[in-house]
Amino acid sequence: MIYGNTKYELHIKQNICRYDSESEILTLFQVFLPCNEQKERLFLPINPISMQKRLILFASIFAFFLILNSSCSKDDDTPPAGKTKTELISQSAWKFSDAKVGGVSVAAFLQACQKDNILTFLAAGTGTADEGATKCAPGDLQATPFTWSFQTSETVLSVSTPFFTGGSSTFTIESLTETELVVSQNISVSGTPQNAVITFVH
Repeated sequence: MIYGNTKYELHIKQNICRYDSESEILTLFQVFLPCNEQKERLFLPINPISMQKRLILFASIFAFFLILNSSCSKDDDTPPAGKTKTELISQSAWKFSDAKVGGVSVAAFLQACQKDNILTFLAAGTGTADEGATKCAPGDLQATPFTWSFQTSETVLSVSTPFFTGGSSTFTIESLTETELVVSQNISVSGTPQNAVITFVH
């Protein structure tokens, strides 16, 4: 049967009528309708142009969501930018953890009044050294201000006052992370120069 520009063919089998279209767009589709007892021929008119528009619209929407999902996945995979050394050193106060010379801990030989000090670095280049629970001398200030800066491409930490007796105001930065600051400097032990590695933690 020809309906408009579309030809339909009726197939009757077990009370099921199937209608096939020879239209280019509808060759992939089959329409099934129930037949009555007299096997009357029922036809479902389909507009091939309307169906073509729907297919194009569906394909466009599918492609859009595919591209959107790919873009979101790339954004999710982008690692966050790391913090600068200034941000790391100034984000929280530091407390003494350990000191080693030649790989051996010498923390037991340091004064307790120095090991409980709390160091605070501010991003503006200033800071304070708090004496903590004990002072080395009753007349010492509870908090001593200092200035600091990075030098030599941020591999050296320079402070305006030494943090330990017999130490210097220049430290080589061994490592600096979110939770740990490791510095080193040359100190004199019984008249012999030694390299001391000092660890501070939050």
